[in-house]
Amino acid sequence: MRYFKYFLQFIFISFLLIFFRIIGLKFSRIIASKLLSIFGPFFRSKKVIEKNISFAFYKLDKESKEKIINNMWKSYGKILAEYVFMKYFRKIESEKFLEVKGQEILEKIKLSKDPVIFVSGHFDNFELMAMHIEKSGVDLAAIYRPLNNNFLNPLMENIRKKYICRKQIKKGISGTKEILKYFKSGASVALMIDQRVSEGIKSLLFEKEAFTTTIPGQFVKKFKCKIVPISIVREKEIYFKMTVFKPIKFEEYDGEEKITQDLNIWLAETIKKSQTNWIWSHDRWK
Repeated sequence: MRYFKYFLQFIFISFLLIFFRIIGLKFSRIIASKLLSIFGPFFRSKKVIEKNISFAFYKLDKESKEKIINNMWKSYGKILAEYVFMKYFRKIESEKFLEVKGQEILEKIKLSKDPVIFVSGHFDNFELMAMHIEKSGVDLAAIYRPLNNNFLNPLMENIRKKYICRKQIKKGISGTKEILKYFKSGASVALMIDQRVSEGIKSLLFEKEAFTTTIPGQFVKKFKCKIVPISIVREKEIYFKMTVFKPIKFEEYDGEEKITQDLNIWLAETIKKSQTNWIWSHDRWK
């Protein structure tokens, strides 16, 4: 039954992507945002989303929560439509759709050739962050989580490898050797720290424990490398603003738990600044 459901999703999404390619980026965003506002709740549990928002913003009233949820589904729709046009984003100058604060940090990383760990979360069209880092000349490997849908996953992997970041590493224990291989060869690593991981540790996020990856902490301790946080927000529907933060300094005596907790603090503060910009549908505190 599950595979049949995944197959139907694959047919539906494939049809949409073909349709979006025909009608163009502008109208695709409009239509996709409306479609996901209607059908999104059928794919993800509203209870999980509401629970997540309540953990983060327990004082919010029902109307404010509904606004966050509705805007999240609209963003989901726009991101879905934009996957079809990743080739377009890759080819054109970033300045035409993306304002970057902290570009000089990327330039220093490129020139120094000392690999760093980029950390971020699922902020709006998060794929554009890795794309821009690579377009800036930084040797980069991005960690990703394969889709549960085995029919859709090859399609998304192909888009990611061709137009977003050529070096892709599957999330999980099996990808650890690849991460080390790329990092030792001089490639920086980008990963999302807002996903629940079975091989992580419990660390506070919005004052509630959540399983969190310790990869950044492990690399700081082993290689004494820099951790560079990065975020992105959508502005005026079609434009984005990306911020590359200054590397976070850690003391030699800081352990993996302390480093992991500090990064979760950064993540929470970033989410607070733009409540509707984060994807709330992951079962983060399961």
